[in-house]
Amino acid sequence: MKYFGTDGFRGQANETLTVDHAIKIGKYLGYYFNKERGKAKCVIGKDTRRSSYMFEYGLVAGLTSTGADVHLLHVTTTPSVAYITRTQDFDFGIMITASHNPYFDNGIKIIDENGYKMSESILEEVEKYIDGEIDVVPATFDKIGACSDYITGRNRYMNFLISTFPSSLTGYKIGLDASNGAAFMLAKNVFDMIGAKTYVINAQPDGFNINKDCGSTHIEGLVDFVKENHLDIGFAFDGDADRCLAVDERGNVIDGDMIIYLYGCFLKEQGALKKDTVVTTVMSNMGITKALEARGIKNIQTAVGDKYVSEEMMKNDLSIGGEQSGHIVFRKYATTGDGILTALKVMEVIESKKMPLSSLLYDITLYPQKLVNIKVTHDMDALLDTDSVKAAVAQAEEEMNGEGRVLLRKSGTEPLIRIMVESKHKSDIDKYINLIKDAIMAEDAK
Repeated sequence: MKYFGTDGFRGQANETLTVDHAIKIGKYLGYYFNKERGKAKCVIGKDTRRSSYMFEYGLVAGLTSTGADVHLLHVTTTPSVAYITRTQDFDFGIMITASHNPYFDNGIKIIDENGYKMSESILEEVEKYIDGEIDVVPATFDKIGACSDYITGRNRYMNFLISTFPSSLTGYKIGLDASNGAAFMLAKNVFDMIGAKTYVINAQPDGFNINKDCGSTHIEGLVDFVKENHLDIGFAFDGDADRCLAVDERGNVIDGDMIIYLYGCFLKEQGALKKDTVVTTVMSNMGITKALEARGIKNIQTAVGDKYVSEEMMKNDLSIGGEQSGHIVFRKYATTGDGILTALKVMEVIESKKMPLSSLLYDITLYPQKLVNIKVTHDMDALLDTDSVKAAVAQAEEEMNGEGRVLLRKSGTEPLIRIMVESKHKSDIDKYINLIKDAIMAEDAK
């Protein structure tokens, strides 16, 4: 794909991604779905970036010009757009966001009628139109589309979230870091309505402060907030609230893998964990895998990326999966990661067990990890395939004897090879990183 990656068309606003792109994306989608379905219906949401308004109205102009009717959710989360698209009879949905990126980036995610990412075959057609390879026919007379506010969609989504929680949170003091992003109103409203006493930080978006030193990518502020205010727990979201990390009552950060372990064990106890299996990625800590095994739960690992996690879950009809970053899919409830839903599912376990989060994760011992990036000049695939590099990796893994591992990955955007070493014995990590680094650099110097 030329423009659309695994997470939509993303780039710096008015540099890589322009309003002209938005208009053309809208024009093609309106044309395509009108031709396929008759009168096309689309729902659009956006996060709090300044440029989101520009892209919203560019998309509306394009969509209505080729006959689609557009319903605006305004500032809302990515999972809410997916939920509304699949439950309210829309042909497709669009979310304007660059997720956890800084404010000057933005993106356009296109969601199909079932709440999943749009098929690549349709996105390829969009790209051809952007590049002028195909034409579309504009609508005329009464075929021109209309645009309307759809605030009731946000209310429906909030009601859905509340319906997933089986009891009350009365008596719990919960901290929320909204990352100055899409969850800045939704999250507090949901937790308040379930009875929690909420304490909210970073919920004053100004168009430029989304993700800035806050949210799930800068969770240290929430750690301090939970400890200073003696809260029971804290949750941090990213800019479009499809991710969630937690902070326990002691100030420990609970990542996505730990949340998958927590809820996977909870489902297994109820006999509701399909095939007694969860899905994580290759970046998942070995300590999580061993803790899952001790509970009789299998762990399928995929390549890094929520796309691969979702594909594995669908292929094998599994209940829960996700990434360390906090992008977690609960297939009973959602088609995509949902940060607010994730927070509710964590609270469901805490309320059911009547135990603090730290006590529920006592049996996890995480292995120390270290990740380094090596800048190279030669072809990365060729370097990783050399005998000396493979021998260095094999030596490290043999010496760790099942109590550690090596993961080599190439960057998708820079000439970098990433070396991750994980070992039960922290003192071994630098030794094995240097062993593999030296092999890579020697080959790169030839």
